[in-house]
Amino acid sequence: MSKGTMRALVLESHGGLENLKVVNDRPIPAAVEGHVVIRVGASSFNYHDVFTVRGMPGIKVPLPVVIGLDMAGEISEVGPGVKGWSKGDRVLVNPLNKKKGLLGEMMDGGMAQYCLVDAEQLIRMPDDVSYEDAASLPVAYGTAHRMLVTHNTIKKGDRVLVLGASGGVGTGCVLLAKLAGAEVIACAGGEDKMQRLRDLGADHVINYKDVDFSKWAIEKYGKPQRRTYEGGVDVVINFTGGDTWVPSLRCLKRGGKLLVCGATAGHDPKEDLRYIWSFELQVIGSNSFYDDNLADLMRLIAEKKLKPVVDKVLPLDQAVDGLRLIENREVLGKVVITP
Repeated sequence: MSKGTMRALVLESHGGLENLKVVNDRPIPAAVEGHVVIRVGASSFNYHDVFTVRGMPGIKVPLPVVIGLDMAGEISEVGPGVKGWSKGDRVLVNPLNKKKGLLGEMMDGGMAQYCLVDAEQLIRMPDDVSYEDAASLPVAYGTAHRMLVTHNTIKKGDRVLVLGASGGVGTGCVLLAKLAGAEVIACAGGEDKMQRLRDLGADHVINYKDVDFSKWAIEKYGKPQRRTYEGGVDVVINFTGGDTWVPSLRCLKRGGKLLVCGATAGHDPKEDLRYIWSFELQVIGSNSFYDDNLADLMRLIAEKKLKPVVDKVLPLDQAVDGLRLIENREVLGKVVITP
């Protein structure tokens, strides 16, 4: 039985952002077996939300739906059969429900005042981590953490080139690579984003619109050599794909690593296998994130070793404008919404 109504950002049909509406009459969910209801403290957008609005081939979203994958808040009601959780507990939610799919896509997500969540998706928050910081983590920072830390792909002193460094995953990669003691080359478009990446600690910043990143790396570090380990960069982080793929291979040193967790500019790029065998390159894929990634990230925040990059914190009334900023790539890092 519903317990009144709440405000929520609802996708009514696929298309453009005009199909998103903030409504005041969404029923507040009631706790059911194995679930809790969360009073949302903060939620954050990912580019995935843009794809959800547009509609993705092969994914049938049950419309209307409250969007938003990433969310943190306080448990307001505990359903039958839930063990180890109590009303008032502060929690971060792993957006992946193993039976049904993603929050904000296959079931109502975090862009609302309340959200029904399977207790298996809950991760306890340290006291000194804010809802805004926690809600920034799952999709972007969790993905970056798994790719860099879980797979142990970066070590101190490595030269690490990050493509798409101004987005959520990109800024996460810059911060985590610096934390590991790497020399970071961040690629972004526009002087404002470049300066802010310098402020985050990037050692070198490239405007990819004006400069060929691969040629820059070869001029800076020397042409990679097949019979020695001289020249080039140790790691390229590439979740763009498309026409950046072969240039990424070209600037990697012998034994270098190409890390991939997505393909925002095209999943079927031109390939040149000669670089892979003749320079003994490693192409390492990384998919998604798990509770241990999110718990470790919150520990780093609590220990003041990591501060997620939040471009804007907006009220729910301005959520559509916030997603438009993401769609137009006008932000550095995350856009967080507070209900």
